[in-house]
Amino acid sequence: MIDLDDTDRALLRALAADATQSAGALGRKLGLSQPAAWRRIRRLEEAGILAGRRVVVDRQALGFGVTVFLGIKLATKGRVSLEDFERAVMAIPEVQIVQHVLGLFDYRLRVVARDIGDFERILRRRIMTLPGVGQVEANVLLTEERRPGPI
Repeated sequence: MIDLDDTDRALLRALAADATQSAGALGRKLGLSQPAAWRRIRRLEEAGILAGRRVVVDRQALGFGVTVFLGIKLATKGRVSLEDFERAVMAIPEVQIVQHVLGLFDYRLRVVARDIGDFERILRRRIMTLPGVGQVEANVLLTEERRPGPI
């Protein structure tokens, strides 16, 4: 763990807003030279605070108009291993996120589909046939807001 100063936090906020910015552009925004900004970025990467940079894809623009969150409780009969379930569910391309959770369900999945009919096909043919699937609860995403974190 490293101590973050105000400049580090400003750098993280700027990268969170647009990770494509160059070290030079970030330095100009923050009153740093390009090498100083680059060294700070590198230090944050080496400390594991910056773990990667992502591209945000507009699913709707690609034709995936439906997002569904599924709660999955594994059946107790047969006692399928968690690894078998995880390996099988991660092989389904429409499953974007697999989270092993504590609570009413064992897993939470984020599934994208072209429309409700497409989601029903994915649910019936792929998800319900996974090893160990017991109870399933679906929640269709209506809207999604991004709220910046505490950085």
